[in-house]
Amino acid sequence: MTSATKVYYSQTTQTDSRPLIGSGLRRRRVMTKDGRSNVRMEHIADKRFLYLKDLWTTFIDMQWRYKLVLFSATFAGTWFAFGVIWYLVAVVHGDLLEFDPPANHTPCVMQVHTLTGAFLFSLESQTTIGYGFRYISEECPLAIVLLITQLVLTTIMEIFITGTFLAKIARPKKRAETIKFSQNAVVAQHNGKTCLMIRVANMRKSLLIGCQVTGKLLQTHLTKEGESVRLNQVNVDFQVDTSSDSPFLILPLTFYHVVDDASPFRDVALRTGEGDFELVVILSGTVESTSATCQVRTSYLPEEILWGYEFTPAISLSASGKYVADFSLFDQVVKVTTPCCLHETVRFGDPEKVKLEESLREAAEREREGAPLSVRISNV
Repeated sequence: MTSATKVYYSQTTQTDSRPLIGSGLRRRRVMTKDGRSNVRMEHIADKRFLYLKDLWTTFIDMQWRYKLVLFSATFAGTWFAFGVIWYLVAVVHGDLLEFDPPANHTPCVMQVHTLTGAFLFSLESQTTIGYGFRYISEECPLAIVLLITQLVLTTIMEIFITGTFLAKIARPKKRAETIKFSQNAVVAQHNGKTCLMIRVANMRKSLLIGCQVTGKLLQTHLTKEGESVRLNQVNVDFQVDTSSDSPFLILPLTFYHVVDDASPFRDVALRTGEGDFELVVILSGTVESTSATCQVRTSYLPEEILWGYEFTPAISLSASGKYVADFSLFDQVVKVTTPCCLHETVRFGDPEKVKLEESLREAAEREREGAPLSVRISNV
């Protein structure tokens, strides 16, 4: 008798036996193309309490419309709450006109005879706009303590709310939207090796410092013990040409992953539309103007990885001698010679291969005759 197979979603027990990425036309994603998580959290104990324990992050992650409503309600609410307290002080001290105070009576707060007057005094005190004919007197020490308490508490509250506003505005989220990934990844020969390639571009003139591009291959993995691990994450290394150092992202660049025996794709069917996996690509860098860390994400499903294609050059030289990045060509691909099988040995510098590449290059040049001058810059 065989033992029951245990199945896991990463660290979570699996309750659904369907494939990771559905077999229908609409496949499920863990990460959307624009980098948002497609994971729903369920059955979290005391979820609201956890959010309240981390108010700073909760306020920053809050949508703007709710944040503005909460901002306005907090100020108006504190004005009214302390206005009620000031009104009660006037009631206890007998400052209201209906109590018919004597002529020599000194109220705690001058000219506060109604709840509206108390609200206006609270607003004037908290916003420090300056007192008019409503002001505090020396008659009530309790009122002085109350005024100090109101100013201290509301100042702390204002600092917190203002800080969350500034932190939300300063987040590099909008800067990340100016980093563009190619809609598809391609697989072709590069320097005699089978490579999976993606294209990345910075659409602003300000640079990203210390860029790093990494990938995560998400797929079902069966361990030697018979455990099926859903969304198993395997690192996928990307590089620019032969270097993995920080790239100079001033022009659209093509990042390569060499598919060899050490690659996590060695046992994955990379042909278009085949396989049950998702490739998540992450670009991290520091914004030059603000020094804030920026992270951009996207993902590729099997049908978005094109076998036997390469990217069309997107850099051209203008008549004035300037390099022009044409983003209308950014996602365009061109059919090339089908890459060798992953387990087939490919030797860089093989005479037959070099001869074939030269013939293909000559044919491509003949096809491009009469077209605008296109310049291939490194791996652009």
